[in-house]
Amino acid sequence: MNAFTDRVVAFRRLHSSGCFVMPNPWDAGSARVLEQLGFKALATTSAGSAWTMGRVDNQLSRDEALAHLRSIAAAVTLPVNADFEGGFAVDPQGVHANVSLAVGTGVAGLSIEDSTGDQANPLYELDLAVERIRAARRAIDDSGTGVILTGRSEGFVVGRPDIDETIRRLRAYSEAGADCLYAPRIDQADQVAAIVAAVAPKPVNLLINSPFMTVAQAQALGVRRISVGGTLARAAWGGWHSAATEIANDGTFTAFSDLPNVEALLRGP
Repeated sequence: MNAFTDRVVAFRRLHSSGCFVMPNPWDAGSARVLEQLGFKALATTSAGSAWTMGRVDNQLSRDEALAHLRSIAAAVTLPVNADFEGGFAVDPQGVHANVSLAVGTGVAGLSIEDSTGDQANPLYELDLAVERIRAARRAIDDSGTGVILTGRSEGFVVGRPDIDETIRRLRAYSEAGADCLYAPRIDQADQVAAIVAAVAPKPVNLLINSPFMTVAQAQALGVRRISVGGTLARAAWGGWHSAATEIANDGTFTAFSDLPNVEALLRGP
C-alpha cells in the first residue's frame, strides 16, 4: 500500500469502533501542531480557511478550496477529512466532477452538505439532495480510492431546526451511499442519541463548538467521530483580537505574557 491508501485504511478503521476527535486546523501550521498533539485524524474547516483569506465562510472558489485541501493533506501524515461544502455545484453532474477532483488532493474523506445558500429555500429538495449524495458516491467509487463520504444535513445551521426532517434526510443520505452522517449544530443529548439510533450501524459525526458535551459523554451516546468546525480557529482569533484590542485601547501589552514558542511547536519533539 502507498501512503495515501494507508491513510484511507486508517481512517476507515477509526470509524469502526470507539469515538475519536478529529479537530479542524485552518492552515498547514495548525495542522502540524495538532498532529504532534497525538490526534489520529484531522478535518478542514471551510470557515477557518476563508478567514485566513479575509473572507467569510462559503466565499472560497472551488479551486481555492482544492488548493487548501492539498496544503493540509501535504502538511501531515494523518488522514484528513475535507469540508467540501456543497460540492461547489448544484446539479449532481457538477458534484460528481468536483468530488472527483477533491479525492485527488490526498484527503481520506469528504463531506457534502445540503444547504443552498438561499435564505428563502435554505435546503435542497430531498430528491435533489439525495441525487447529489449519490453523485458524490459514484465519483468516489469511480476513483477507486475508498475515500469516506459524509452526508451532512444543515437544517440546524440554516434556521430549520427540525429533528424529524434532519433524521429523514440523514437516513436518505445513508441509503444513497454516505459512509458517515452529520448534522451540525445539534447540541441536545436526546437528539444526538436519536440520530445515532436512526442511522445505525453507520457512524455519526458530532460537532462540538461549545462545552455542551465531553468526549466520554458523546461516546456513551454512540457517537463515533467528533469535529469542532471553525471553533479552534475562532479561539485563535479570540486570543489575538483580545491582545490587539488591549494595545489599541490601553497601550499595554499584558497579553504578551506566557505565549507559546511557535518555532518549537513547529519543530516538534
